Amino acid sequence: HKMGIADHMGPHRLMFRYSSKFTPEQLKVFDGHYRPRNEAFHKANLAGKARTRWHYQRYIKNYLRCVKAVDENIGRMLKYLDVTGQAKNTVVIYSSDQGFWLGEHGWFDKRWMYEESLHTPLLVRWPGHIKPGSTNANLVSNLDFAQTFLEIAGVPQPKDMQGRSLTSILRGQTPKDWRKTHYYHYYEAGGHGVPIHYGVTDGRYKLIRFPDDKLNTWEFFDLKTDPQEMKSRYTDSKYAGTIAGLKKELTRLRKHYQV
Repeated sequence: HKMGIADHMGPHRLMFRYSSKFTPEQLKVFDGHYRPRNEAFHKANLAGKARTRWHYQRYIKNYLRCVKAVDENIGRMLKYLDVTGQAKNTVVIYSSDQGFWLGEHGWFDKRWMYEESLHTPLLVRWPGHIKPGSTNANLVSNLDFAQTFLEIAGVPQPKDMQGRSLTSILRGQTPKDWRKTHYYHYYEAGGHGVPIHYGVTDGRYKLIRFPDDKLNTWEFFDLKTDPQEMKSRYTDSKYAGTIAGLKKELTRLRKHYQV
């Protein structure tokens, strides 16, 4: 499978052209760190699960180092805002374009509607407006960011925008008519081996549609009883009413987003 760890971390993924971007001094440090490990790996001649395990351990360590570096530098930025007296007049929003697989289901990368890749980090610091340490479980979308920025800046929001400002939620005041469901759509079938799919979730239940002719199937998960989404309950009669309701909502959302 093209999303698998073993398939995505083979020798064909080595990016030799990157070495040309290093200065001689940088390349010396890089080679001094990685060359002994690479030579040891080739001498070991690992195969099967042992090879996959080696690749995964190297990958996850590099990933965690990257996350640590991001965390440290965000800390530096926040400290700078505090020291320079700009914190009270600055909204800091930390997010990403998606979540990420780190071996769950045997995958890494993103794209699927399952929780690990669907959930996106969102942390906001807005002194005087957000209670420090508070959390919120409302369903929000990256479509909401633009309108949030506009409202904070006091700029009118165009009526044809599909998101909604988060300012009320950030202040701890969730509007009564806030969305109860979230729509997802993956369009890019092809090189990554992930089929086109779309679906809807209300935070507990999730319905996913795979429209491709080769699949032409549905999946349904109860995230309370199966948070890791290991077994679809689409054919379980116990959930027939819930599934019917989600199908109706899915149709409404597709019409709303014109997809």
